Amino acid sequence: MNAVIRYSEAFKRRVVEELENGKHCSIEAARRTYGIGGSMTVPRWVRRYGHEEFFPKRVRIETLKERDELKEARKRIRELEAAIADAHVDYCLEKGYLQVACDRLGVDMADFKKKNDMTLSATRKPPTKRKG
Repeated sequence: MNAVIRYSEAFKRRVVEELENGKHCSIEAARRTYGIGGSMTVPRWVRRYGHEEFFPKRVRIETLKERDELKEARKRIRELEAAIADAHVDYCLEKGYLQVACDRLGVDMADFKKKNDMTLSATRKPPTKRKG
């Protein structure tokens, strides 16, 4: 069984301060120097005890066309999510109506579907041409 190592607040603050002052070139270097386990331990300390300016800022440069395309893509995603939700509601209603109809007819729904070839794949097949 591995021992659980607890670090004091003073130690955590000292490691973060050393990182901010440039004593260590990276979080990983500080972690290795002190033998701190866990890849997220020191970053958690930095978030808790460090200064905002210590974190690198992310700057995204995009053209107006790219921004508009992103906006359109997000709008399309919302529309598709709404369409999926509507289709799911329709499916649940149709399934419920079929169940009610089968109950009123006194027929088992699975048997009814088998006898009438009511499967999703069957409903997607193109109609067959009849000779005559």
